[in-house]
Formats: sequence, C-alpha cells, structure tokens
Amino acid sequence: MSKTKKILQQLRDFESRNILFLESDGSWPIVWDRARDVHVWDASGKKYLDLTAAFGVAAAGHANRRVVKAAQRQLARLPHAMGDVHPHARKAELARALSRLAFERWEQIRRDELPESRKQAARIKSGTRVTRPSGKVIFSNSGFEAVESALKTAMLATGKQGVIAFSGAYHGLGYGALNVTHRDFFRGPFHYQLREFGHFVPFPASTEGRVARVPKNTDVRDSDNSSLRKVEARIRNLFRHESIGAILAEPVQARGGINVPPPEFLPRLRKLCDEHGALLILDEIYTGFGRTGKWFACEHRGVVPDLICLGKALTGGFPLSACVGRADLMDAAWPKSRGEAIHTSTFLGNPVGCAMALAQIEEIRRRNLCQRSAELGEFLLDALGSLRLRHSALRISVRGLGLMAGVELQLPDGKPASEAAMRVIKKMLRRGFILLPEGEHANVISFTPPLTITRAQLTKTVGVLAEVLNTDKH
Repeated sequence: MSKTKKILQQLRDFESRNILFLESDGSWPIVWDRARDVHVWDASGKKYLDLTAAFGVAAAGHANRRVVKAAQRQLARLPHAMGDVHPHARKAELARALSRLAFERWEQIRRDELPESRKQAARIKSGTRVTRPSGKVIFSNSGFEAVESALKTAMLATGKQGVIAFSGAYHGLGYGALNVTHRDFFRGPFHYQLREFGHFVPFPASTEGRVARVPKNTDVRDSDNSSLRKVEARIRNLFRHESIGAILAEPVQARGGINVPPPEFLPRLRKLCDEHGALLILDEIYTGFGRTGKWFACEHRGVVPDLICLGKALTGGFPLSACVGRADLMDAAWPKSRGEAIHTSTFLGNPVGCAMALAQIEEIRRRNLCQRSAELGEFLLDALGSLRLRHSALRISVRGLGLMAGVELQLPDGKPASEAAMRVIKKMLRRGFILLPEGEHANVISFTPPLTITRAQLTKTVGVLAEVLNTDKH
C-alpha cells in the first residue's frame, strides 16, 4: 500500500467521516507532505503550484523562513502561557501592532487627506499633540471565534440582539456564527438549537460577466445601482421593525463565490449604521493582510468599521484570530475584569501564534506584498478575463479584487456548471495546480495564491486552465 493510501485509510478509520471528501477513484484528495513559498509536495513527492494559499493563510508564502524562525524561538522559550490570567510579552506586542495597523493607521490616513486648514485647526485644538483613536483586541483561535467576539461586543454595546447579514455570507460554523452564516447546508441540521438572531438581505451583485474591480475616482453620490438601492431599502425596513445592533459583512465574499460588491456598498453600510446607532462589523478573515491589494479590503473605499475580524493570514499557519474594535467601544461594552473574564479561552493569545503574527505582519510590510497583490491582481484578472472557450459550450464570468479572483462556470442555459467546475479542478490538480471551488453551487473556481507568486507562475496557470477548459467534455 502506498504512503498516500495508507494515510487516507487511517483517516477513513479514525476521523469523522463528515470531514474529508474522498473520491472512490483516488482522484481526490492529495496528501500534503511539505510546502515552501508557493509550492506544495504531496506524500509521493509530486510538486504542485498552490493557488489557494491553503485557504488564504500563506500570504507571505508557505513556511516563510522569518515566520518559522519566530515560531521556533518562541516555542523553545515559552510555548504556552495563561491567556486571561498570567500574560506574556508577545501578546501585548501583537495587540499594540494590530491597533497601529488598523484604527491608528486609518485615523492617520484620514488626517493626511484633510485640507491643510483643517489639519492646522486640529493641531491648535489639541495643542501640539495630535491624538489618534486606538483599537483594543480580543484574541481567539479560529476565525469564527473572532466573529463571535464581535457579535458579543455588539450585544453588550447596543443591548440589541439582531444582526443584519447577507446572502452568501460565510462567518464560520460555531453556534453563534451559524446564526449569520447564510447557507442552509451549514445551518439546517442545527436549526432547532440556534437563536436565529441573524436577518439576511441580498448581497449586491457586481455586473455579471465582467471583471469586477473597485473603480478609481468613483463618487458614491453619483451611483445609480438598483440592486444596492433595493438592499438599502431592505436594511432600513429591518431597522424599523427589528431590534438591530449591528450589520456584519464581508467586503468581498470568499466562500460565497468571490463576490465583489459595488464600490458604494461599504460606505452605504457605514451611513446606515451611523443613522441607526448600530455597529458595523467587517469580517476580513479572508480579505485581510494584503489579499485584495490593501492591508484590509475596507480601505479601498476609506470605510472604518467599528469592529474588524481577522484570522487566516494573520500568522501564516498557526491557529490565531483577533477581533479588533475601537478602544472606546470596547471599553464601553466589556466590563473591567475582576478576576474572571466573561469571554476567554485556554489558548487565548498563544505565545507561538503571537510571535508568528508579528513576524508575518513584518514580512508583508518588508516585502511590500500589499502593493504586489494589487499589481499582480490586475494582471491575473486581465489574463482570466481574456479566456476564450472555443471548444466548449460553457459560459464563464470573471471577478475579483487583488489576488482574490473567481472564474464562474455556467451551463448554456445559465445554470451553475458545478460538475464541470469540479472536473476542471481535478484535471488541474493532476497537472500540478491546486485550486478550490467556491459558491453555494461550487461552480466558481477561486484563485487566492500566496502574495509571493510570480507573474510567470500566474501566466502558466491561466494557460493550462484555458487548455483544460477547452478540452472538458460535459
């Protein structure tokens, strides 16, 4: 028995059968053995180009040397501390770093964009010291826990239990997060145990069949997007009839199918929250840390959330997530600890994860990976947008932002080409390219590669994809 077959057999025997999808013909999955930068090697030694970054985690490349060394040093010194009791230095450093990267930096950007006269007035009003809002952090282990920290914060801050979320939303599978994760496939089996405080409205779609980007120099006031107006009307109706404390949104939906909303979407949500005294929570677990060409996707429209949820690329490969909120909001919502935290966990702010996150953030900054993502993302979208299916009846549409792109496959009658998408992904895997399907119907081939990928590697991938698409029989 081969090494791969032995490993998969052990998983069949000893892991819950709901976890791993196994094709009877052995075409799926491969067994990962090691990884470096943009490449993965399976248990048989075959080399692959990873176009997933392992769910977007490996933003600075798999097994980034500086991140790995930071983990090794910390592991040898202090692998675990006592979360909410006896802290450690790395947790304090990372909390400070996330405040700087988010709320403090956003305020500096805002100030830099002010006219000089207003800057002068601000300096006079506060003396020579210009104060900046800061952020405060709740650390967790996985992305859904960061979302649940945000949901708890909103409840404590507003006293209102309702949360507006969107069709196609994926915020994780914990019992709290399931209330705002849209797909019934995930929620249905547990429906009777859920509080059902989530209220879903449509996620405004980008123009179908075109490469979707954030238009430059777009004036929000000039927008005439009918789908966005309908969404706004639905949200206003919910505010009138329900007790709504927050709006929760992904700036770009990942698992929903790489859905890029109109550029006016986030500014409109910010305005609605301000009007109704609700909090704006942005789930940037997938889109954060350079994925869309900015540190955070909300920066494309200059929107500052009240709470931001982070994970995946935060550490480059260790289970650590964070909910970062405005300091004044966090202090108003959460009571001062008197010896027992009302929201915590054993591994909160694990030292190894914090050390890796600090190194990962520095790597993204040092290598200018946000700008690289923006430039290569434009290149990738142009390349995918030029795909032509000369020998296939499938219809394709392309959308994305930065190095987060999707190719949607449809049948001639417009129905999702789910089977074709999976066939193409399997054929690409056999050719040495790792891709994943996204969307409710799994008919969107997604691209979220490490931000260290090269133009030549993207060109090769798109070329092979074109060959596979044009030879697919359906």
